[in-house]
Amino acid sequence: MTGSPSRLVRRAAQVEADVHVPVAIVGGGACGLTAALMLADAGVECVVLERDVVPSGSTALSSGFIPAPGTRTQRAHGVREDSAERFAADIQAKAHGRAAPALVEAYAASIGPALDALQERHGLQWMLLDGFLYPGHSVHRMHALPQKTGASLMAALQSAVEAAGIPVLTQALVDTLVLDAEDRVIGIDYTRPDGSREALACDALLLACNGFGGNAQMVRALLPEMAEATFGGHIGNDGSAILWGESLGARLRDLGGYQGHGSWVTPQGALMSWAVMMEGGVQINCEGRRFHDETQGYSEAAVHVLAQPGGIAWNVFDAPLLALARGFPDFCDAEAAGALRCCESVAALADCIGCEPGVLQGTLDAMHSGTSPDGRVFARALDAPYFAVKVTGALFHTQGGLDTAPDMRVLRHDGTPFANLLAAGGAAGGVSGDAVWGYLSGNGLLSAVAGGYIAARTAAALIPSTKASR
Repeated sequence: MTGSPSRLVRRAAQVEADVHVPVAIVGGGACGLTAALMLADAGVECVVLERDVVPSGSTALSSGFIPAPGTRTQRAHGVREDSAERFAADIQAKAHGRAAPALVEAYAASIGPALDALQERHGLQWMLLDGFLYPGHSVHRMHALPQKTGASLMAALQSAVEAAGIPVLTQALVDTLVLDAEDRVIGIDYTRPDGSREALACDALLLACNGFGGNAQMVRALLPEMAEATFGGHIGNDGSAILWGESLGARLRDLGGYQGHGSWVTPQGALMSWAVMMEGGVQINCEGRRFHDETQGYSEAAVHVLAQPGGIAWNVFDAPLLALARGFPDFCDAEAAGALRCCESVAALADCIGCEPGVLQGTLDAMHSGTSPDGRVFARALDAPYFAVKVTGALFHTQGGLDTAPDMRVLRHDGTPFANLLAAGGAAGGVSGDAVWGYLSGNGLLSAVAGGYIAARTAAALIPSTKASR
């Protein structure tokens, strides 16, 4: 496998660097910043290196929703029947049993304590999204900040990192990992905007950098069905971690897994909440027909939408569902950009979509029966006026990457772990199995936040107290 960025590994007995830090973290998204905060709580110094001017990454482009069982917030809302075991079962059910069992168990057990720690010690005030169930979840466990955006989540994490006095070195493009003869990471090399090169010595390294969704060459090779799809993620997802892993002889996992989304508003380029589909909205193609069971999930919906004529569908819903949609900032942005069409009749809706009114009427009439041929159950039919938003399928982020032990240490091909090289979030293989349909809503931020939480605990245990106190 090859990719466009130059990501190197060099061997050395020591790193010539002016700065030594117990833990270096490559990547300033939700994973890296969560790990940094947990290390600070443990009294371990770290530095976060971020390639962008301001940390953002895939997290800032997401909805910012994180599934977690057993949190203080969930209990405060009266949800007491959830557990790590139930959450793990939901993850595996969505992945058809093809998610890594040890990682599923580790993430499901750690994400609740991680969110509680971020709330209690760093001021992130979670709310529970309890108005509807996201696809694949058997209980209300989706958490968000009140603003309900990934950008607000990143802003809160950045504020917490600043308050904790954790150094974040931006515009630092890490391109080389430095290992000694015993396969221990001893430092990293990075490039600054003016082309100058700098080095940093460390006792442990966490790769919290990215997946490969922004690397067109890797997407074509590994996810051919998404080769022509819009990429809705961060362009910095260039596959760096995988390329380093190949050079190191690390094992890779689930490279066919990814999060797609079948509700990317076009041409405005915004995300429309799938809650509208879950609560009764439908997707209709340019022929006036539904083409899949929308409640199965928004990730696999991307493939279904792209298979339609022109790779286009219309999200169709009515006034009560419009009120629901307007509770999500992403939808409000799309509406403000002119994405929403209002149609007073079936004929007007057919004219908007460009289909035959009779075919569309038949599609809508089928909802009155309660159960569609694809098995979806409708509590009610849609009522005029109808609302429509034009969408396509998009690739958001990949779910495959470096294989890790449950403690987030990177594994070699023979299954043995590197002593002090860790990976989590987009850099590591997630818990969605190896296909688009395995993605359970929120799996991306689950692996980022839980993975960062676990990695910090592992890294802290690797650092001798004399080094942690430098």
